[in-house]
Amino acid sequence: MSGNKMHSSANSKMYAHSKMYVGARLRRLRGERGLSQLNMAARLGISASYLNQIEHDTRPLTAPVLARITEIFGIDIGFFDPQDDVRLVAELREALLDEDLDFDPSASDVNEVSSMVASHRAIAESLVGMYSRYRVVSEQLAAATAGRGDPSGRGAISAPHEEVRNFFYQRRNYIHELDTAAEDLTSRMRMHSADLRASLNARLEDVHGVRIARRVDLGDNVLHRFDPERRLMEFSAALSPGQRSFKVAAELSYLEYDDLISELIDDGGFASADAEALARKGLANYFAAAAILPYTQFHGVAEDYRYDIERMSAFYAVSYETVCHRLSTLQRPGLRGVPWTFVRVDRAGNMSKRQSATGFNFSSSGGTCPLWNVYESFVSPGKILTQITEMPDGREYFWIARTVERRPARYNQPGKTFAIGMGCELRHANRVVYSDGVEIGADARATPIGAGCRVCDRPRCPQRAFPPLGSTLDIDEHRSTVSPYTTT
Repeated sequence: MSGNKMHSSANSKMYAHSKMYVGARLRRLRGERGLSQLNMAARLGISASYLNQIEHDTRPLTAPVLARITEIFGIDIGFFDPQDDVRLVAELREALLDEDLDFDPSASDVNEVSSMVASHRAIAESLVGMYSRYRVVSEQLAAATAGRGDPSGRGAISAPHEEVRNFFYQRRNYIHELDTAAEDLTSRMRMHSADLRASLNARLEDVHGVRIARRVDLGDNVLHRFDPERRLMEFSAALSPGQRSFKVAAELSYLEYDDLISELIDDGGFASADAEALARKGLANYFAAAAILPYTQFHGVAEDYRYDIERMSAFYAVSYETVCHRLSTLQRPGLRGVPWTFVRVDRAGNMSKRQSATGFNFSSSGGTCPLWNVYESFVSPGKILTQITEMPDGREYFWIARTVERRPARYNQPGKTFAIGMGCELRHANRVVYSDGVEIGADARATPIGAGCRVCDRPRCPQRAFPPLGSTLDIDEHRSTVSPYTTT
């Protein structure tokens, strides 16, 4: 049995052993295909009343019916994956708990919000979008009236970044059209040459008339630059061969697939020119990774090596971080890899990169959880740390974390050290080499963490830095507690 079929079978078994209430998604599918309940029921070989019960969540979707839906309507099983709802529920709860909205906290019960998302997903997404814009505008106004910079680090600078992050998240960090275009391009190149990097350079030079030059005087902050007028692409001498190839592939995406990138940008509905520019750059970088690490081959290597990132880094002669980036995109229908969440943080806790193919949620109302092993990795540079975590909603994740270092190019120039975190749901952990020797069954020891103190409702966490949003503090002058903020 092939790896892909084996994992599809595993997914089917997973769905077979859990009750799936997918009424809203099934109604959406029926509406997209222009079918009545009677017509869809006939095509599935079930009664209209049974279909009606599934659509109204009075009966769960069974594995046999799920199999017929995926076969008849040609959709991937991931269409019914509840992962998409997990993050939306967390974001909507965070919005409802904001003190400025003066909303009844009791109405933000997770079950109530989950029902809202399941029944009215479009409305929930609109509310979250409105809240995000409200928060950004409020912070910009506060910064302007205070006469100083935005202490939160968000505001006008981070709003475009959040738009772009949401753009990729909504697509499970996988852009099918761009990914297949990049894979097709490099497949044609490999037919004529085994050296992909030389072929990329040759294509830029021969097809597009671009001259490539290596420079030592670009300055400390410039790694590469492309001048369309002079058809000249210049590289800093500090770039490695792999990094130069990545930049070449990114520029090729603009030269050869600009129309496709523009279509994707239009579909994104970005609110500002800055967000559009950031998204274009993100899509170009996505194309570059898909060209250097073509999906089908990369997926096969990942499965064969059981997601051993160091081994894959050596195999492809690219950095540890580049492999992690690409692993977080393996969500092609019919050929899915482990759905990873990828994060990069610095010593101060700033999260400079975050991409996710899972429902793992990141708070926008404060920092992340200090109990997360991604911060512990700074104590053991270069060493892989593993951790099983449990979120407040009961979902368990398997995390690996390791530091990466960017050495300075010259004496007295500061270097950079980041921690890279990669997490997947615990049910996928046995597919990953890093889980060997780790108890991942019923007796697994999970660290309780949260998306951030302001949205985490664990009442007895000793690491709590802020009280949870929407909570009422239980203050007793004559009592001390492990947690600095106890709630009623």
